[in-house]
Amino acid sequence: MALRLVNVNFKARNDAALGQFWAEALGWGVSSEGPGVTNVEPVGFNWPDPAAVCVDVVTVPDPETVKYRVHIDLATTSADHQAELVARLKQLGATPADVGQGDVPWTVLADPEGNVFCVLEPREICRDTGPIAAIVVDCADPRAMARFWDEAMDWTLHEVTDDHARLRSAKGVGPYLEFLRSSDAKTVRNRAHLDVMPYRGDDQEAEVARLRSLGATAADVGQGDTPWKVLADPEGNEFCVLGTPR
Repeated sequence: MALRLVNVNFKARNDAALGQFWAEALGWGVSSEGPGVTNVEPVGFNWPDPAAVCVDVVTVPDPETVKYRVHIDLATTSADHQAELVARLKQLGATPADVGQGDVPWTVLADPEGNVFCVLEPREICRDTGPIAAIVVDCADPRAMARFWDEAMDWTLHEVTDDHARLRSAKGVGPYLEFLRSSDAKTVRNRAHLDVMPYRGDDQEAEVARLRSLGATAADVGQGDTPWKVLADPEGNEFCVLGTPR
């Protein structure tokens, strides 16, 4: 049994507006599975597929404005591309953000609802990831987080140190999942979280039990009676286990 990472999920005040921003930022399309939900994915994409981790935006009554422990890094192919992308994102409504990054080669921005993200300088490792280079999770212990997520999913662990860990789909496509050491402890619910899904033929409840044996715990974010299961990883970051595809 194993799971696959399929979405990054953002809570929002206005899912349609924020979803449109991310669709234009990534060059993707939008759809909706129901009121209050905007799905952002490549045009013609047959979800789920490891070639892309999609973006889901969900309207909630009162999304807290907090420093996110989960953010997206965008890939660029040249210095000119980076500058052009930053300028275009600002035209779409992004604003410069200062998270204490200092003098770095990447640019930190915030989307129209304040979600911080990075536009990376050209990196060889990101040349084939697609527009999303990485989904990044701040954490206290990258080694422990890598150990949990390496066992939770069928992704391949590419690098792990005391300060940084990196995983990617075993098929060698799509973005990376990265864990960066941070001194900021988690104190409130995350506004962005990961969605994972079992493979066809696997059982959702069995996967939830397996995750709990690895150190995950049940989490209540007010979800009520839903077809997905909400858990928290060993550092308390919420994530959802979606239903098994038919």
